[in-house]
Amino acid sequence: MEKYIQAFVNAFSGTVDWTWKSIIFEVPWYTNYFWGLTAISVLVWLLEIAFPWRKNQSIIRKDFWLDAFYMYFNFFAFSIVISGFYKILGLFFNEFNVTAGSLTLFDIKAWPMWLQLLVFFIILDFVQWFTHVLLHKYPFLWKFHKVHHSVKEMGFAAHLRYHWMENVLYKPLKTFGVMIIGGFEPEQAYIIHFITIAIGHLNHSNVKITWGPLKYIFNNPVMHLYHHAYTLPKGSYGVNYGISLSLWDYIFKTNYIPEDSGTVEIGFEGDNVFPHDFIGQNLYGFKKGQK
Repeated sequence: MEKYIQAFVNAFSGTVDWTWKSIIFEVPWYTNYFWGLTAISVLVWLLEIAFPWRKNQSIIRKDFWLDAFYMYFNFFAFSIVISGFYKILGLFFNEFNVTAGSLTLFDIKAWPMWLQLLVFFIILDFVQWFTHVLLHKYPFLWKFHKVHHSVKEMGFAAHLRYHWMENVLYKPLKTFGVMIIGGFEPEQAYIIHFITIAIGHLNHSNVKITWGPLKYIFNNPVMHLYHHAYTLPKGSYGVNYGISLSLWDYIFKTNYIPEDSGTVEIGFEGDNVFPHDFIGQNLYGFKKGQK
C-alpha cells in the first residue's frame, strides 16, 4: 500500500511542478503545453475576428469565458488531480505483468520518425472517433457528453468544453491504442498534440473552412457544426463524429453536410433547462433521473 501512496504523491507533485514550470517558461518550448494551448487559442481567435463565418456572432460570444475556463481546467487542473490515480493504475497492471509491450500488435521502432508519428496520429484518432460514437450511443455516457453539446454559439474554445468524465473513458482507450504500437517513442508525441489542438480549435471556430478535396480526410468547421446540430437526421443519435480526421465518418457512413450556411441551430432537445454554470454542468450527469 505504501508504494501506491508514494506513487500517487510523486505523480501528483510531479504534474503540479511541470505545470508550474510550463507557466514560468522553465520547460523546453516545444513541450510547453500551457503556452502552446494559449498561443494556438489566440491565433484561431484572431482568425475568427478577421474572417467571421457567422458575421452577426459577437467576438466575445455566448459562454466564451466559461469555455476558456473549461480549456485550462480540462487540460491542466484535471490532469493534476487524476495523474496520481493513473500512476496507481499502471502499478496495478504491472503486478499482473501487463506492461506497455504486452499488447503490442506491430513494432514500428525501425520505421522513420515521421511514419511512426503518422501511425500514432491515425490510431489515436480512430480510437477517439470510436469513443465519440459511444458517448452518443449510450444514454449513461451521453449524460456527460451533453456538456460539450450545450454550446449555443460555436467558437474555438468550445473545443475543450467537456465533462471531466470523458477523460475517464478517453484516456484508457487512448493508452490502449498506444500500447498496440511497439517501439514508439512518445518523446515526439508533442508534435501530434499541437496538431490535434489546432485542428480541434479550427473545427469549432467561427471560420468557414472546408479544405476542398481534403475534406474527405480532415474534419472541418462546416462538417463539425452539423455534429452539434439541434435537429439530427431521423433515426440517428449523431453524425460527423470525426475528431481530427473526417475519414472515419465517410468510411462508416456517418457523414452529413446538407448545406454550409453556418446558420443551423445547435444544441439538443431540453438544452433550455440544462445548467449554464460549470458546477451545475459537471454535477448533471451524476443526478438520478437525468437523461
